[in-house]
Amino acid sequence: MLERLQKILSDYGIASRRHAEELIKEGRVTVNGQIAVIGQKADPEKDYIKVDGKLLIKPEPKVYYAFYKPRKVITALLDPQGRPTIKDFIKGIKFRIYPVGRLDFDSEGLLLLTNDGELAYKVMHPSSQIEKTYMVKVDGIVEPETIEKLRKGIKIEGKLAVPVSVHLVKKLKANSWIKITLHEGRKRQIRKMLERVGHPVIRLIRIAIDGVKLGDLKPGQLRPLTKEEIEKLRRNK
Repeated sequence: MLERLQKILSDYGIASRRHAEELIKEGRVTVNGQIAVIGQKADPEKDYIKVDGKLLIKPEPKVYYAFYKPRKVITALLDPQGRPTIKDFIKGIKFRIYPVGRLDFDSEGLLLLTNDGELAYKVMHPSSQIEKTYMVKVDGIVEPETIEKLRKGIKIEGKLAVPVSVHLVKKLKANSWIKITLHEGRKRQIRKMLERVGHPVIRLIRIAIDGVKLGDLKPGQLRPLTKEEIEKLRRNK
């Protein structure tokens, strides 16, 4: 379908329409080997459009997934040591996607996967204050005073780590389940906090990242994010 060059360049992420006009005026855009002019139309599916000599290639559509990372799986697409990676679970997806942030090898739960680099960066950046919620099974019976101590913050490597919220969910015979929400995500932060108060982590599951919830996903399963979930993450950009 014929479209104005300015719109084509904008749709392909080359430049805004206004900047695209400048590129055309400067003679930096060609269509089928001929220098383009303002107002010219072209069909991106049939014509060879180049900017600064580089052929215009249609970008992949942005895709977003929620994935349940199992335990003993590396949050990466390749592991030099040959351990299982998340790539083993996403072979059916035709676009190249990558993880947003990380989950420890021994941790499990919600991981976002996308090819939207801008959104991924914003979600991971501390300034976005994205909340991440975890269900944690710990050794021993957690008492109310320990929960209060966690709420006030635990010093880790000289810096105070203060969660957004901490709640005791269930007491078992020799273990406890607690729910922790964080803004920051320093390496092995939850494990270190709970070790400091004498309750080593037995199992750690991330159940939510901002408005995206793990829901009914089972280990190794993934699902596309809904439009509402994507928009919620974008509003934090």
